[in-house]
Amino acid sequence: MDFYIVIPAHNEEKFLKQTLDSLVNQSLLPKQLVIVNDDSTDDTPNIINAFVKQYDWITSISISSSKEHIPGSKVVNAFYKGLETFDENYDIVCKFDADLIFPNNYLESISKLFKSDNTIGIAGGLPYIKQKGNWVFEKVASKNHVRGPLKAYRKACFEKIGGIKSSIGWDTLDVLMAEYHGWKIETEKSLH
Repeated sequence: MDFYIVIPAHNEEKFLKQTLDSLVNQSLLPKQLVIVNDDSTDDTPNIINAFVKQYDWITSISISSSKEHIPGSKVVNAFYKGLETFDENYDIVCKFDADLIFPNNYLESISKLFKSDNTIGIAGGLPYIKQKGNWVFEKVASKNHVRGPLKAYRKACFEKIGGIKSSIGWDTLDVLMAEYHGWKIETEKSLH
């Protein structure tokens, strides 16, 4: 399966290199990855440029969005700016945050999940955070909900639901829309 990934990034110098290192070391590499530098004022652009120079399947664009913190819409708008740079030749499109560390088999496992059932429309792993030296499940939502920071969409599902909406709660609305249109949502609980 061909994976295209969009990573919106705003002042992510602390985490972005780890995120990109984890993606360039996948057992199944994405076909395209674009990082959307959303008006960063830290070292984020230099980190992005280092990866763009080294990997021909990684690109970047820079945008200037509102300085105002706008839950949901800021990240979704950045996602769409990245999506505009892609052709239509993907099977799976992902919206990933810039502060995640993916296990090396993440994309391969998600690919197997999508291949196992062609009615799966949205899939992802589970976000864990480090607390007091231990990795623990981030209890913002249930383990059955594919969280916004690591969404993977089958192309047909993404198109059927009209993409993601530029609003707070977009990562619940997309699930509701997918289920309404008959798509399954799967969380791969072994992927932390």
